[in-house]
Amino acid sequence: MSTVQEITSENAFNTHISSLPPTTTIMISFHTPWAAPCAQMSLILKTLASSYPPQSPPTISFLSLDAEALPEISETYDVTAVPFLVIQRDGKVLEKVSGSDAAKVRAAVERHNGKGGNTGKVGLPPALEVTKREDVDGNAEQATSAETNGEEGGGGGGLSKYAPGPNDPKTAPEMSSTEGQKEELETRLKELVKAAPVMLFMKGTPSAPQCGFSRTIVGMLREQGVRYGFFNILADEEVRSGMKTFSDWPTFPQLYAGGEFVGGLDIVKEELKNNPDFFADYVAAPKGKGGMAAPEEQKQSATAST
Repeated sequence: MSTVQEITSENAFNTHISSLPPTTTIMISFHTPWAAPCAQMSLILKTLASSYPPQSPPTISFLSLDAEALPEISETYDVTAVPFLVIQRDGKVLEKVSGSDAAKVRAAVERHNGKGGNTGKVGLPPALEVTKREDVDGNAEQATSAETNGEEGGGGGGLSKYAPGPNDPKTAPEMSSTEGQKEELETRLKELVKAAPVMLFMKGTPSAPQCGFSRTIVGMLREQGVRYGFFNILADEEVRSGMKTFSDWPTFPQLYAGGEFVGGLDIVKEELKNNPDFFADYVAAPKGKGGMAAPEEQKQSATAST
């Protein structure tokens, strides 16, 4: 069966691509280690790959790349969110699929390379066998056959027979409301996005970015002479997860100007392309000399920039 090959460098990617014949269909999957949907996508691709027997020369090749570790390749394919699948043949992009919808991914793969073997149940755990519990009076219920989860055997009551009785102990604490916590976080985020005229929510710090996208946007702000505040979302998981909902934007970096959400890296690029003076109101240094806001300009976010 075919497997998914992890690509860890731009040189390895180019070498692998050039080694394949032009008839090979290449599935290029972009992921990040922190995005939960990428784990689902990884399972989907492994399952699909296993349904295609290896051939010589290969008719299909599955590749997996860390979008942030290989920003140049990500930018080549316009990757702005993960998971992201690119289907390519003979140097031409045939289709792109964003997200981890198994049906969409499978349909796209089969559309360009035909169906593999039976992937209907590949990788799925087997059904669990269960035995009937005793009723509340201590009498064992008679079972003529084993039952599997989700299926009814010889009995007629189905899963209702496994409902806890009135004398059974509680198995979980009562749920408590989190509305207060959500409101507190939202108040904090509203203050953070206004902590400086331009606020950058990034991975790492301007002097030590932890992803290629953050490094690129820092360079753009510096080139434009923009003074900005920043927040290292890797240092605060609450802010990191909260900003995705607050901005309605799933990835980082995220840029705010005047307390308003501008967008991610691609949006900022597009804004500058359409209007070279987009940051004119926020320029506080000569071109190429932009950087972090002075302490008095971002004192509200001083604890955020550690």
